Amino acid sequence: MSRQKNRDGHRRRQRPKDVLHARGGHRANDFRCVGCRLDVPLDAPGTAHRNHCPNCLASLHVDRRVPGDRAADCRGRMEALGMSVRADGEWMIVHQCLSCGELSTNRIAGDDNPLPLLRLALKPLQDAGFARRTLRDL
Repeated sequence: MSRQKNRDGHRRRQRPKDVLHARGGHRANDFRCVGCRLDVPLDAPGTAHRNHCPNCLASLHVDRRVPGDRAADCRGRMEALGMSVRADGEWMIVHQCLSCGELSTNRIAGDDNPLPLLRLALKPLQDAGFARRTLRDL
């Protein structure tokens, strides 16, 4: 595939892509996953604030205290470590920031891929020392 060149034989400059990220552009209502690069819609069934990819469960460290506040300065990648269950039976994903080490829990969404969720839930059974190491690191 040949690159387009102008009359002088130089490569044409690339146009700015701000149309993709500006308000009203096609990325105004979604985000690109840091893990699998999937375009993820912000609307999530079962939760008010989408904060992880439904495909690979990766997230960004964007919330500080309140879900949806987007006040964290870190912006590091959050890795899904495991699952937790609330007293009311709701499943939560435990994420850890790979930049600052902060732990957080996030509600699962109705469109999350069940296979990665089950892998997370079964992770302590696969590695007997996993729970011990995780508790020690807290």
